[in-house]
Amino acid sequence: MINWHRLFGLALTDFFTDSEWVVELEKDLSIKRQLLDVIIVRIGEKKTNVLLPDGLDNLKKYNLLSYKSLAEPFDDWALKELTGHYVNYRKQISPSFNDLLGEKNSQLYAITTRFPQKLSSQVELKPIKDGVYDIERGSDNIRLIVLSNIPHSEHNAIWHLFSGLPDEIEFATRQYHGHTNEISTLLNQLFANYQSEGLDMTYTMKDFQKDFVKEHLDVLSSDDRLKGIPTDERLKGIPKNELLKGFTAEEIRQYLAELEK
Repeated sequence: MINWHRLFGLALTDFFTDSEWVVELEKDLSIKRQLLDVIIVRIGEKKTNVLLPDGLDNLKKYNLLSYKSLAEPFDDWALKELTGHYVNYRKQISPSFNDLLGEKNSQLYAITTRFPQKLSSQVELKPIKDGVYDIERGSDNIRLIVLSNIPHSEHNAIWHLFSGLPDEIEFATRQYHGHTNEISTLLNQLFANYQSEGLDMTYTMKDFQKDFVKEHLDVLSSDDRLKGIPTDERLKGIPKNELLKGFTAEEIRQYLAELEK
């Protein structure tokens, strides 16, 4: 079974690296094993220069995310599960059951690759911006983010990776450079997941690796850049006068004399 949920959480872990937020994955919230996909917790007051993707503009101290991939519907039951996770989590992080943390400290997020058609007929989806809605459920506010409907933009690259749209995935792969060394492994798994679900990906992992190397050539030393390239290949296209610079006339004559022998 493809573990889309863990992959989604790992991508967000990379995105929030070196920010005032820390990401927890597959949080066990009960005695009977029930995992919440992602929790994003603010760990400091100092703001970093993280440009948040659409829909996360209302992050609080504690943020609970439930995610559904391309083949999974986000339905009313999924909303109920998310609310249940929140109730359990609030109890766990509070000083005691009689002294619960204020609800204003938490935000719930329902994140789905495709638009939840059935859910939209059961609850009111209040449009906030393209691909972003608010759902009022009792006194709770749940932010719904539909990844396949998020506007094409560089700051939304983390969402486009999970949009299920080949063009947007390719765009995101070129734009999102990651913050940790694990990003290439994560993207490799992402491509494998899409291929397993029959999505036609014209942009491959090899394409990503080529683009990645091109974009990071400036951090390599000259010797590292030339490793594995034969000498004759290195010299192709370089004008003869450029090749001879640095040699004295006498050195050139001696070399030609050796060739004549």
